[in-house]
Amino acid sequence: MSFWRDKAIVVTGGAGFLGSAVVHKLRERGCENVFIPRSKDYDLRDQQTIIRFYEKTRPEIVIHLAAVVGGIGANQANPGNFFYDNAIMGIQLMEYARQFGVAKFVALGTVCAYPKFTSIPFREEDLWNGYPEETNAPYGLAKKMLLVQAQAYRAQYGFNAIYLLPVNLYGPRDNFDLEASHVIPALIRKCVEAKEAGQRQIVLWGDGSPTREFLYIDDAAEGILLAAEKYDGEEPVNLGTGEEISIRDLADLIAAEVQYTGELVWDKTRPNGQPRRCLDATKAKTLFGFQAKWRLRDGITKTADWYIRNRITP
Repeated sequence: MSFWRDKAIVVTGGAGFLGSAVVHKLRERGCENVFIPRSKDYDLRDQQTIIRFYEKTRPEIVIHLAAVVGGIGANQANPGNFFYDNAIMGIQLMEYARQFGVAKFVALGTVCAYPKFTSIPFREEDLWNGYPEETNAPYGLAKKMLLVQAQAYRAQYGFNAIYLLPVNLYGPRDNFDLEASHVIPALIRKCVEAKEAGQRQIVLWGDGSPTREFLYIDDAAEGILLAAEKYDGEEPVNLGTGEEISIRDLADLIAAEVQYTGELVWDKTRPNGQPRRCLDATKAKTLFGFQAKWRLRDGITKTADWYIRNRITP
């Protein structure tokens, strides 16, 4: 509690899905000076805008969560935007944090930075052992450059930047737009709408064989703040649960949760994405005491309940 109480904090993306959870936990910890640069007022791709908000806020810690994100379809449709926007935001934010004397910079990477074929579970030491999965490589590589920058700035300037690698996040207030959402919110929405419309089947991308790991939003926020409080190292650190599930089993779990009894049809002409994803989260526990608390089934129940209660219906 005392660590945060008198500090000035900037949380980019602080009004978003993950950012709002982080800001909520900051306030629970007694932090009253939190600045959230909203996109309508601060274009974080613009150099002068970044200088302006650093001049205004003079933060001690920057937690950089702002990102342009989406599922496989969004990544395939916008690879240039996903690379440029994510790279330029992070690079300029870290550079001017250094220039303005920010004491600590927390950079959030992505599991998409890992090579397409990585031994399970993914260990931080494997990060450079190959090229990322092609459908989201521009996004993954843009975020991966923040690790390179953080390590270079630590070596040359003594700048304290840390880099965290979360798995796929989910939870209440997620993005349920089918054009841009990730797999859990997309499956929840598809199953709920199909049930209400009396559809006998829904079509899902791929063959259902890829595996994924999912981290509940509150656990992710807690991990980020624990790292900000306790970790000052140069090496990247995974944030995850260590629990792997196939997309097919995930779809069955979500359909059962929302009581959709129709058939799940797999369109094998659509891409699967990375074959497997599951992180080794040992370092996070060892270095700053993080361990996920939410089980996947309980988190899906909470997320589906939130969607059903808060969605806008025709």
